[in-house]
Amino acid sequence: QVVGPGDKILEVPSQGTLRLSAGLTTHEGAVVSTKGGILKATRTGQLYLEGRQKRYIPVEGDVVVGVIVDKHSENFTVDIGGPFNAVLPQLSFEGATRRNRPNIHPGDLVYARVVQAHRDTDPVLSCVDAAGRAAGFGHLKGGMVLSISSALARQLLGSPTAPVLEALGSGLQFEMAVGLNGRVWLTAGTAATCVLVANAISESEFKTPQQVRTMVARLLSRIG
Repeated sequence: QVVGPGDKILEVPSQGTLRLSAGLTTHEGAVVSTKGGILKATRTGQLYLEGRQKRYIPVEGDVVVGVIVDKHSENFTVDIGGPFNAVLPQLSFEGATRRNRPNIHPGDLVYARVVQAHRDTDPVLSCVDAAGRAAGFGHLKGGMVLSISSALARQLLGSPTAPVLEALGSGLQFEMAVGLNGRVWLTAGTAATCVLVANAISESEFKTPQQVRTMVARLLSRIG
C-alpha cells in the first residue's frame, strides 16, 4: 500500500500491542503516516513505511552503524546519519564498569541499537541487548563502510536471507553489520573481497533473485 504524508492507515486497536516504526505515528485514535512511502510489516508484526529518504530518522529498536565523533567522561557522541547526533553511555557495553571502560576514540565505528528516540531529545544508543549481552553489538574494528538506502538495509536484515547475501556466502567468507541508518560495515580476509562484497550489495537492490545470482557469479569469476 502506497501512502502519503498525513494519510490515515488504520484505527488504533482497542486490544493488543501496536508496534510502529519509521514513518508512522498515532493521532486522534488512528495510525497516520508522517512521510510518503510503501506500508510494510516486519515478520514480528511491526508496521513501517519504506521510503527513499536520504536522512535517517531514529526509531527505538533500530540497529545502526555509528561513528564516534566525541568522547566525554560518561558518554560518547555518535554520528548515526540523523538530524542530531546520538548519545552512547560508556557503561552501555558488555562488561563495562567505571574502572573498565571501552577503549574507543573519535573516528571509531560502533554497532548499536536505539533505546530512546524522542523528537525533542538526542537519541540514546546501547551496545548491549535487553539482557545486557553484546549479542553482536559493540566496537567495529577495521573493515570498510558502505552507504546504502534504508530500503536495501531492511532487505539485508530481513528473513529469509537476502539473495545477494546467500549468493555471496556460498563463495566467500566475510563479516558484516547492517544498520537501518543505511550503513553497512564489512570486513574480510582481503581488501579485494571487501570491495567485491560491497559492489555486489550496491548493485543488488533493483535486481531479481536470478539477476543477483548471475551478477555475483560474474564477480566471483573475476577472482577465481
